[in-house]
Amino acid sequence: MELKITDNNFETEVKKSNLPVLVDFYAGWCGPCKMMAPLVAQLAESYDGKCKVGKCNTDENPELCREFKIMSIPTMIFFKDGKAVETVIGAVSKNELEDKLKQVLA
Repeated sequence: MELKITDNNFETEVKKSNLPVLVDFYAGWCGPCKMMAPLVAQLAESYDGKCKVGKCNTDENPELCREFKIMSIPTMIFFKDGKAVETVIGAVSKNELEDKLKQVLA
C-alpha cells in the first residue's frame, strides 16, 4: 500500500527509512499522473517489505517540491539511505519504472 508522503512526515518515512523509498510526486488534476497511479500502486504491492512506495501531492506539499526542484509531474524519485539516487520524469512504462526500482534495490 502506498504511503502518503507530506512535508511533515518526509523525514521519518523517507530520510530515516531502513528500506529504499519510491516517492511519486503528483497532483490530482494531472492526466499523466492519473495514468501512472495504477502502476505505482502495483509496485507498492509487488515490493511490499522490500521498499516503501509513497505519493506526495505537489499542491499540498510545496516545501518538498522546492527541495527536490519538482518542475514537471509526475516525477518519481528513488531514495536509498535517505538520499535521492534516481529520478524518472513523466509517464513511463511499468517495465521502465520497475527496472529503475530493481537498480536501486540491487
